[in-house]
Amino acid sequence: MSTAIPPLSIDQLLAAAPLAGIEPPVWAPDGDAVVIASPLGGATELWAVPIDGRPPERLTTGMGSVGHLASALPRVSPDARFLSYLSGDIGDTEVWLQPLDGGPATQLTRLGANITSLAWAPDARSMVVAANRYGTYDIFHVAVPDGTTTRLTSDEAYEVQPTLTPDGRHLVHVRLDATWTARDVVITPIGGGEERVLVHDDRWFDYQYGRWFGTPVLSPGGGTVVFRSYRSDWLNLWAVPVEGGQPRQLAPDTADQDQACFSPDGRHVVYTSNQDGSVQLHLVAIDGGAPRVLVDPGDGVCAFPVFSPDGRTVAFTLATPHHPADLHVVDVASGEVTRLTRSVPRSFEARTVTPERVSYAGEDGLEIPGWLYRPESAGVSPNGAGVVVVHGGPTMQWLPTYDGYAQFLALQGYTLLLPNIRGSSGYGRAFEEANDGDWLGGDLRDVVAGGRLLAEQEAVDPERLAVTGLSYGGIMSMGVTTFAPGAFQAAASLSGYGDFLHMMEEQEFRHQQLLRKELGDPVADREVYLRASAIHAVRDATTPLLIAHGEGRFPGSDAGRRFAEAMQREYKVHRYVVYPDEHYYVTGRANLRALWSEVDGFFRTYLDIPS
Repeated sequence: MSTAIPPLSIDQLLAAAPLAGIEPPVWAPDGDAVVIASPLGGATELWAVPIDGRPPERLTTGMGSVGHLASALPRVSPDARFLSYLSGDIGDTEVWLQPLDGGPATQLTRLGANITSLAWAPDARSMVVAANRYGTYDIFHVAVPDGTTTRLTSDEAYEVQPTLTPDGRHLVHVRLDATWTARDVVITPIGGGEERVLVHDDRWFDYQYGRWFGTPVLSPGGGTVVFRSYRSDWLNLWAVPVEGGQPRQLAPDTADQDQACFSPDGRHVVYTSNQDGSVQLHLVAIDGGAPRVLVDPGDGVCAFPVFSPDGRTVAFTLATPHHPADLHVVDVASGEVTRLTRSVPRSFEARTVTPERVSYAGEDGLEIPGWLYRPESAGVSPNGAGVVVVHGGPTMQWLPTYDGYAQFLALQGYTLLLPNIRGSSGYGRAFEEANDGDWLGGDLRDVVAGGRLLAEQEAVDPERLAVTGLSYGGIMSMGVTTFAPGAFQAAASLSGYGDFLHMMEEQEFRHQQLLRKELGDPVADREVYLRASAIHAVRDATTPLLIAHGEGRFPGSDAGRRFAEAMQREYKVHRYVVYPDEHYYVTGRANLRALWSEVDGFFRTYLDIPS
C-alpha cells in the first residue's frame, strides 16, 4: 500500500536558496574551480567549486551582509594573489581582499560609501571602483594593497561601471544623463588627459543607475568594446572599435541579449539570449556570422556565462521553476553540460509545480504571455480558487525560475496565472513602453483579462478569484480593488503604493527617476499621477484587501499605512499587517513565513475556501 507524499511545507520552500546566481561566477586562476558567492553553510560567503566533482572549499569567513543595491562582486586579481569582494550593509559597502594562499581577509577601501562596481588593473597593483562618496557616483582609483584612493571623476552626472583597457593605460566607464535614459561610454587616459566618447546610447531608462546597461566589455586585445543597446528596439549587443567608428550589432535578433563575455583569444563572445522567457546561452564570432545555441535550458534561465582561462569551458548558472540557480559548466566544443551544485534535493524538484506557457488577449487584442501554475502538476488537489500574481517593476518579466511565493500558493491548491502584462520587459521596446503614462490603465485591464482566463479553467470557480503581487504587483492589487471593483473577490498588496505624488515626495531618488520616466513631470503631468493613484478611488472599492509591508530596520515608506487609513475612513473591508525589522519589502525568513500564511488565510476567508 503506497503512502501519498505530502506537499512541500512553507519552511522547505523558504529554505530553497540559490547556491549560485547571487553574483557572476569567476574562475580560479588555474581553471580547476569556479568561485561563487553562495549561502552554503548559512551566511553568504565565497566558495570555490571544483569542476571535477570534489567538495566545495570555503574561501571567506564573516563576509557580512551585502547591501541591498550592491553585491559581493568576487574578482580574482590578475596576479592570482587576491580574491576581492564587496561587503557591508545597505548604502555602505567596502572592498575587501582575501589572499588566495589562505591568509586573513583585510579591508582595502575606507570610502564610507556605497561601492557598486570594481575592476582590477592588469598589473594587479590597483583597481577602479564606482562609489557615491561625494553625493553622486564617481570613479576612484585604489592602490593595492595599501588602499590609497584617488578620485578620478567629479562630474555632477553619475559616473559608473568602470573598467580598464588591457594595457592598463585607459579608463573606460559609463556616464549617465540626468534622466538615466541616455549614457556615454567614455575612455580617458588613466594618468589624466582628454576624454573621448566611444559611443552615445539613449532611449533606454536604467532603473539601476547603470547596472542594467552594465560594464562595457573590452576584448582581450583592447580593440573592441561590446555594450547593450535598445537602438534596434530590442536589447541587443553591439560592438564599437576603441579607436572610433560606427557601432554594429553582434548578432541581430528579436530577443533581449545580455552578459557578454569574450573568449580568452578574443575570437568569440558568449552571451544570454531571452527567447520568449527561455534564457539560452549563445556563442557568436566577433567578426560576424550566425550565432550558435550553446545551451538551451528549455523552460529555464541561464545567466552569468564566463569563459575558463583556456577557453574550452563556460561556467554559468541555471535556474528552473523547480530549483533556484545552480552552477553549471558547458564544454564549448561538444555542448555537454555538467551541473556542479544542487541547491535542493531531487525529491524537492519532483514535488514542485510545473508552470505552463499560456497567452491571452489583453486590451485591444494585445497578446499577453504568461505562466499558468496548476496544483495538479505536483499532485495537489485544486481548492477552486484562481489567483493572478503580478510582478514588480513594472519593467520586469516573469521567467521560468524558482519562485517560492508562487509555489507556496499553488501547493495550497490555488491555480495561478503569472502574466507578463504590457510594460513588462523581454518583448521589445514597444511592449515595454506600452504602459508609460498609463499605470493602472491598460495594464490593469490586462490583469482583469487574466482573471477571466483563470475563470475559464475547469478547476477554478469564477466567483473565487484573487490578485496579489509585490511592489508594482502590490500597486496593481490596490488598483484592482478600487479601479475594477468586483473583478476579483480578494486582493493582497505586498509593499505597494497607492499615491504617486506622495511617493515622489517620500521615496529615494531611484524611484523618483522611475516615476518621471513612466508618469512624467509631477507638476506638468499632475493629472497622470492622480489618475494612476488608487488612493483617490477608495470610495469605489468593493474587494476585501490585505495590505502588508515591512518596517523598522531601514528608512521605509508609510504608503501602506496611508492606504489602510483611507480604506478605514470609507469603511472598506481590509486587513493591515506590518512586519518588524525589515525595509518596506519583507525579506526575512520568519517574516515571510508569517506573510505567506497571512495571505493564504486572507484568501481562504474571502474566497470561502475551507481551511
